[in-house]
Amino acid sequence: MFAKPIATLSDVSVEHRGAISIIRLTRPKKRNAISDGVMAAIGQRFDELPETTKAVVIDGEGEHFCAGLDLSSLKEMDAVDGVHHSRSWHKVLTAIEFGQVPIIAALHGAVVGGGLELATSCHIRVADDTTFFALPEGSRGIFVGGGGSVRITKLVGAQTVMDMMMTGRVYKAADGVARGFAQYHVPAGQALAKAIELAERIAQNAPMTNYALMHALPRIAEQTADHGFLMEALMSSVVQSAPEAKARVRAFLDGTGPKVKPTGIGN
Repeated sequence: MFAKPIATLSDVSVEHRGAISIIRLTRPKKRNAISDGVMAAIGQRFDELPETTKAVVIDGEGEHFCAGLDLSSLKEMDAVDGVHHSRSWHKVLTAIEFGQVPIIAALHGAVVGGGLELATSCHIRVADDTTFFALPEGSRGIFVGGGGSVRITKLVGAQTVMDMMMTGRVYKAADGVARGFAQYHVPAGQALAKAIELAERIAQNAPMTNYALMHALPRIAEQTADHGFLMEALMSSVVQSAPEAKARVRAFLDGTGPKVKPTGIGN
């Protein structure tokens, strides 16, 4: 039977910088490919974040963000083991997507297969000019198993995902951003700095607003309009009832709070 993977924490580092934390894949010789142990380590790093962390950046050491599943660690499985293997990835990536804090992915080099599944479990993605997106599963005789058929398809559509897996099509940074794989496009080598900039800005938001955006907004988008309107009303009332929200509204009204300006975070 499928054994619970042991977290290989040496392959995933964590750095705390005030209100943000940086979780980094540290397998550059493997192009940061993910084994079950690495995925378990990612989950453990998130579980161990201090309460002071208000936003997280995920990065990859070296030239690549993540080249996907570490095929050298993939043993032959029967159907039951295969299901448990896939579900173990689902558990970690779903906990990331619907966790306590927003996550920004700093993408560079390969964002391939399981690496793209990891990236799409994050809430914001920054791609630099070296980034390329691919799903080579078709040529390797496998199928996405870390939630890609759901998350990636929601971002770019079933036809795009089908084309990528059938033909091995690769999207470079600019085309990938235009398709919706990432929200920001920056020059080579600047993804991490931009991701940190965004994380620091996001960490200043009211925590319940960030929570509502992470947990309620995606579900509202999948509901019928009448159900979505009701959830919006309920979530809005919960968020604005928080003491911090009331204080921020008062600050805006008395002129001491921030105003929307035409200059802001772009690209």
